[in-house]
Amino acid sequence: MLASLSQGDSPRRAIAYRLGSATGFALMAALIKVADDFGIAVVEIMFWRFGFGLLPLFGYIALRSGPGVVSTRRFSAHLWRSAIGLVSMYLSFRAIALLPLAEATTISFAAPLFAIALSALLLGEQVGPRRWTAVAVGFVGVLVVADPGGESLPLAGLLFAVGGAIGVAAVTIAIRRIGRTEAPETTVFWFSALSLVVLAVPTLGVATPHDAREWLLLLGIGLAGGIAQLFMTGSLRLARVSIVAPFDYSQLLWAVLLGWAIWNTVPTPRTWAGAAIIAACGLYSAYRERKLQRIADREVVQAS
Repeated sequence: MLASLSQGDSPRRAIAYRLGSATGFALMAALIKVADDFGIAVVEIMFWRFGFGLLPLFGYIALRSGPGVVSTRRFSAHLWRSAIGLVSMYLSFRAIALLPLAEATTISFAAPLFAIALSALLLGEQVGPRRWTAVAVGFVGVLVVADPGGESLPLAGLLFAVGGAIGVAAVTIAIRRIGRTEAPETTVFWFSALSLVVLAVPTLGVATPHDAREWLLLLGIGLAGGIAQLFMTGSLRLARVSIVAPFDYSQLLWAVLLGWAIWNTVPTPRTWAGAAIIAACGLYSAYRERKLQRIADREVVQAS
């Protein structure tokens, strides 16, 4: 599937992979919500997300990287990344279960804005006033969707969604550090393997017998999430984050369509308004990052 990836490919191919990633994650989210409707516990859903998600990862490693790619000298870093990722995934999955699909997806888009704030606070990265303004306005967009004074969305679901977005931002920071020395396949493998070990015992406590339809759901969640992860990895091999990240917002279109087709839910005007604010701020932040990177690259060339 991604075996022919190379650094020389064009950004168009990277964008195509990113669109595939957004589609896969949207499908995974919809299947998670269906599985919750069937009464399958979130912990068990997470376990099979990792278990079945390893299948496409193993195929990718066999075709492209070779088994040696899973070796690491930074096991403690993977432990820390996996701990953050597990908490983040649990919060995000609970949000999907409790909120309409479009609203859960919209709030998750605040993750890149949280990542900017965390990169400044934890990594000491320089964040200019324009991007800080984009972060602040983006948070306003989250409040517009949440409608704090209203009663249309459950408070627990909103808290899980915001917590999940903050967790994804923290994972982004952790991956940025690990990615300096580790291949993306290495990080995904250890996250999946360690998470399976941690989830095994609690899954035994909540697991119930499943019919063929439920097993297909769990298989679909794992495959959709695993393939989406590979497409995301592929997009980052071919282009910078600032180029491909804006196409993540196509996931909202899928969330709206799937939410309407399966649950007959339609986003409220507040959700559309909040989504527009969050997306605009995210796109502007990506644009600023790309512009600043171009300036930095030009200075390096001039200095040499």
